[in-house]
Order: sequence, then C-alpha cells, then structure tokens
Amino acid sequence: MAAVLAAAVGIVAIVASRRRPNVREGFTVLSALSTFAIVASMVPGILSGTAYVTDLGAFVPGVRFVLRADPLGTIFALLASFLWIITSFYSVGYMRGLDEHAQTRYFAAFAGSVSAAVGVAFASNLIVLYVFYELLTVATYPLVTHDQTAEARRAGRKYLLYTFGGGVAVLAGTALVFWSTGTVDFAAGGIAALAEADPVVARAAFALLTAGFGVKAALMPVHSWLPDAMVAPTPVSGLLHAVAVVKSGVFGISRVVLDVFGPETVSDLGVGLPLAAIAAFTVLTASVMALRQDNLKRRLAYSTVSQLSYIVLGLGLLSPAALVGGLLHIPAHAFMKLTLFFCAGAIHVETHTDDISDMAGIGRRMPVTMAAFGVASLGMAGLPLVAGFVSKWYLLIGSIEAGQVVFAFVLLGSGLLNIAYFWPIVYQAFFQTPDDTDAKPVIESPFGGRRNVESSPSATADGGTPRPDGGTPKETPDADDDGGYAVDRYPSDHVRDDADGHGPAGRQTESDDADDSDVRGQGATEEAHGAHDDHHHGGPPPGGWERRAFGKESTWFMLAPISTAATGAVALGIAPYTFVFLALVERVVAGATGVAF
Repeated sequence: MAAVLAAAVGIVAIVASRRRPNVREGFTVLSALSTFAIVASMVPGILSGTAYVTDLGAFVPGVRFVLRADPLGTIFALLASFLWIITSFYSVGYMRGLDEHAQTRYFAAFAGSVSAAVGVAFASNLIVLYVFYELLTVATYPLVTHDQTAEARRAGRKYLLYTFGGGVAVLAGTALVFWSTGTVDFAAGGIAALAEADPVVARAAFALLTAGFGVKAALMPVHSWLPDAMVAPTPVSGLLHAVAVVKSGVFGISRVVLDVFGPETVSDLGVGLPLAAIAAFTVLTASVMALRQDNLKRRLAYSTVSQLSYIVLGLGLLSPAALVGGLLHIPAHAFMKLTLFFCAGAIHVETHTDDISDMAGIGRRMPVTMAAFGVASLGMAGLPLVAGFVSKWYLLIGSIEAGQVVFAFVLLGSGLLNIAYFWPIVYQAFFQTPDDTDAKPVIESPFGGRRNVESSPSATADGGTPRPDGGTPKETPDADDDGGYAVDRYPSDHVRDDADGHGPAGRQTESDDADDSDVRGQGATEEAHGAHDDHHHGGPPPGGWERRAFGKESTWFMLAPISTAATGAVALGIAPYTFVFLALVERVVAGATGVAF
C-alpha cells in the first residue's frame, strides 16, 4: 500500500507546487525515488519467500480488497518505479525544451499513472486488478490528449473506446471465473477449481480475459489505438510503450495464464496454442507494418506492437523456458524501447525532425543519441550483448521444448524484420549525407511507403503546409486520411516562433493559469541547448548537419536518461543473473510449473 500511496501523494504535492516549477519537478523526482525505494526494499524478502500483504477488508461480496507483493507483481512494480525515475528527469528536459503548456497537469497525470500501475502489479485478485487497470486508463487519458488539438482528442477518444471496451471484457471474464469457482484470488499454478469447471465456461472466461487485457497489450486486431496515441509528447510515448500501459496488458495476460488458470489447465483446455498463434501473427504483421512508416515514432509504435507479442507468445507456449523468455522480455523490452523513444524525443527537441527520410547524417549532430539508438536497435533485433538476446534465446529454446518449431522460425523471421526497419535508420545517420541518401521507409510499393517522397520547397518534413511566417505547419486537409505522418507536429512538439520565444503566435503556452510562468529561462534556454536553432523546422539545415561533440548535442536532462536506459539494456544482456529480474522470473515460473531453476 505504501508503494501505491507514495506516487498518489506525489500528485497532491505536484499540484500544490504548480507555481514553483523547480519545486514541482523536485516533488516528481522525490515521488519516483520513494516509490522505487519502497518496492526495492521488499525484493530480498520476496526472493526468500516472504509475502507483503495489505488487507483493507471486504470490497464486494466474496472478494476482499487485498494488495500483495509477490514475485510476478514485483517484476512489474520494480520496472515501472525505476523507469519513472529516468523518465522524470527526461520529462524536465523535454517539457522545458519545448516550453510546453500544462506542465503541472502532465507531471500530476504521470504520477497518477505510475500509482495505478503499481496497484495493478500488487493486486491479489482479478477484481482489485480490474479497478487499478481502469484507473490506469483514466490517469493516462490526459497524457494522450495533452496537445488539446482535434487530432489529440480523436486519439484520446479511440484510446478510451478500446481500453474501456477491453475493461468490460475483463470484468465479464472475471464474473465467469467467480461464478465457476467462487473465488477470483490469484494462486501460483492457477485456481484449482477451474480445472473442474465446465470447459465451455472456462474457455469463454479465458477468451474474455485475454482479449480484454490484449487490448492494452496491443494484440491484433485491437492494436490501432497505440500508433494513433503517438500524437502525445514523446515521454508519454515512453510511458505507453515501456513503463506502464502496454505492460499492464501483458502483465494481465501473465496473471491469467499463470495465476488464474495455471499452465496445466490452459494446456488441458487447449487455449494456449491459439493464444500463441495470435501472438505470432501480430509479431510478423506489425513488423511488416513498421517497414512502411517514415515517421520515427510511428515506426517505433508498430515495433512495440510486434515486440509485446513476444511476451504473449512465450505465455501461450507454456513450456518453462518459453515462460522465462516471455516474462524476461518485459524488462528487456522496457529498457530498449524507452531508449529508442528517448532518442526520438531528443531528436525532435533539438532538430524538430520526425521523419526518418530527413535524418541522413544526423549522427554528426547527435552522436550520443544515435549511438544509444543503435545499441537499443541491436537488442530489439535479438543480437548478443543486449537484453533482447537473452529473452529471445529463452523463447527460441522454449519453442523447441514445446515441440512448436514453427514459432522458432517466427522469432527468427521477426529478428530479420527488426534489422530491416532499424538498420536503415542507424546506417543513414552515421554513413550517409542528405545528398546521397535514399528515401525511407523501406517498403515503397503501393502497400506501403512514404507519401510525398519527392521533396519540394513547398513541402515540410511532416507533410504539412508551411506557414507564411515559417512557423509550425498548419494541418493539411488530408491530415487524418491515414494518420500516418501526423505524429509530433501538433502543439506538444511545437516550434517556438513568436516574438518572445514562448510559443506559436497567439497561443497561450500555459493552461494552468500561468502556474508555470517561471519555467521560461530556467530549463532548456538557448545557451543550455547549445545555440539551438529555433528557425529550423525539420530535416537537415542548409549545408547539412553540423558536427557536435559528445555531450554537446543536448542538455544532460535528456542525455543522462538516454545513456542510463541504454546502459540498462546492455547490462541485462551481458550479466542477466547479476540483476534481480531474472531471479524473480525464475521464481515465478517455478511456482507456476513446479520446475526448479
């Protein structure tokens, strides 16, 4: 309970200090540190078999409101709380660097999201999990719609429609489980009474629960809310993809497979293989769709859709090694994907560039950022010495162990597709110039590719129409035809172009009644950004990218989190047993399957 409340109390402190941005952001970091410290303090006891429980009494008839820290929940809580620390520092650099509006609301909603995520992690039954799962949707909605534009509101409505719809399915599945067994409490290896329940009802409950949680896990065909939500600021994209939201979906499926039905019952019901097949389809299809994207954040979004299904694939295969690989991919993917989104955000803040086809030679301008991007890309493809290799190795072994070699080929094919859509970004950043680069994305057929591949003086980097004053592009009439390249061109990622540098002319940059009025000049000023070019609106400037020395490409509010996340991804790949995640994963799998590691 203390871990949940530490972040929740932070909301109050953040709002109360809204007129003093430095204090407000200090409370954000303090809340993050406190949450992580509380969760980390329980790890030694959990590894030794201790259970930490808060029982608040009866919640609904037959169900108590109980929070319990167990190994599976601790994986998620530890990950979310630690990455919140990194993201908090990054958010300061990003939000100040763009002189964002409504920063107090942003930081408060972020704290609320992490509080709900920790509640999801420590829920001891399906009802409590459902409550925090829905609270997470409510807390993240202001972040998705942060821009307050028509596009952001459309993305927000779609987000609510999908995720609340998934919540209804979860509640219906929960009711079936309770009706069949008289309990919804999690138990290692599953609820025993489900093995004796009516198989038709049990299969229906499994389908509803996995489909409901599968919405936030972005399983196809209920994935499209995730790429559309990339209209949000980049740190929010990191939250959606690495820290809380999508991980709550795969975490929910993990609970269903391991602690509600149990691997043995899932196998007896014959529902594991269909789940693995859906995951395999998502892995390959989303990877192909990523090849079509020219907008960097949107390519990363489809990459996330694919990578999350690695976790679900491991859960569907049910073999001990596959379960280890799937659960270990939760932290592995989090560190790698957070690095990639941090890099995308730094590129935008410093160069206002969002499209891959405009990034040739950008490694000269942003060497640390693009080096970290390259490292994380290697891990996403499953190459050795980065976290992704370890988890995918377990998944490969688990596929063979389960007698399902076809899924091993799916994993290998996905790795090649990862190389196909990440390598061109890294290659052109370091080994090409704007004059000799080829157009991206990789697929340029009628089934994919970039609209307006040919550049012209009248076109901007994001496909918008230039304003006469050279400021932020206005939305073109067809901007919502497919949503493909509308990401990051709205006010959350705006270009400062009015007379005093505080935002687009005529726009109030703070909607918190000027509560952030003293932000300007404290954060990412012109000097702090190294003579940042406010008149550059995407793509390389005339003459190409200037060369910047290491550490001079951005503020350390952004570079330090990028380096930390990339270092974590490498550390998990080089010495996985040195860190606690693998030990927790092995304890979870041992408890569910009875196989000791």
